[in-house]
Amino acid sequence: MFEPYYFSDGSLSELADMNRDRFRTADPFSHVVLDDFLPEWVLENVVAEFPQPDEVPWKRFDKTTSKKLASEGDEFFGEFTRHLLAQFNSSVFLRFLERLTGIDGLVGDPYFEGGGLHQIERGGFLKVHADFNRHAKLRLDRRLNAIAYLNRDWQESYGGALELWDRKMTHPVAEVLPVFNRFVVFATTDFAYHGHPEPLNCPPDRTRRSLALYYYTNGRPPEEHSSEHNTLYQRRPGERQGRARRAVERVTPPVLLDAARHVQRRVHSR
Repeated sequence: MFEPYYFSDGSLSELADMNRDRFRTADPFSHVVLDDFLPEWVLENVVAEFPQPDEVPWKRFDKTTSKKLASEGDEFFGEFTRHLLAQFNSSVFLRFLERLTGIDGLVGDPYFEGGGLHQIERGGFLKVHADFNRHAKLRLDRRLNAIAYLNRDWQESYGGALELWDRKMTHPVAEVLPVFNRFVVFATTDFAYHGHPEPLNCPPDRTRRSLALYYYTNGRPPEEHSSEHNTLYQRRPGERQGRARRAVERVTPPVLLDAARHVQRRVHSR
């Protein structure tokens, strides 16, 4: 057995009121960074259960756009980790997010599609992107990301900062070092470009660890409406075009790619 942890409605309401203006006015898109978000013992329990890269069947990404490890569902969550993630999907926490962001009717994801445990080894990265915008099973619109970082004594020289880029993809406007007990919430739109694009430079025995939670609503404001899409990777200034082209192929439906290639062949044959 373990000592359970439950969010306090009163404390979270106060925290939301203190930070709602920061969230809504932040550049380059709505976000807030909260340090010392949880009691340290809570995340220490998660760290104690966090699997090593070779301990469980992680979903491994080894592409030009991402090199990372991620959980699929909640099968290998530890007992306390499973309990804590349930609290992140609780009504108390959803009310906090609604009060903080002004987004009503938020729904958590019990399937942890794309979320859950994330881990990046030395040399890993995640290119700048905007996230997929619909939950494949629930058919809901993705509205918020929340990330809790689990990395004690993380040095800036290790890299791995979360970069938030401007809409025109000219430069990162904000960088968030993934230090222990730092919690980040940001809006999920087609222009919420983020990532950590440079290879991680941590010691070989360290990894960049985090808990990722995604939140949804039934519909979104008309000004944010877009067609359903997968991850939209972006090319940074100076990055090779070929890499961006390969990224597009991973997120574009095959029928559209086939049509584009057919048109391209016709143009070249003239």
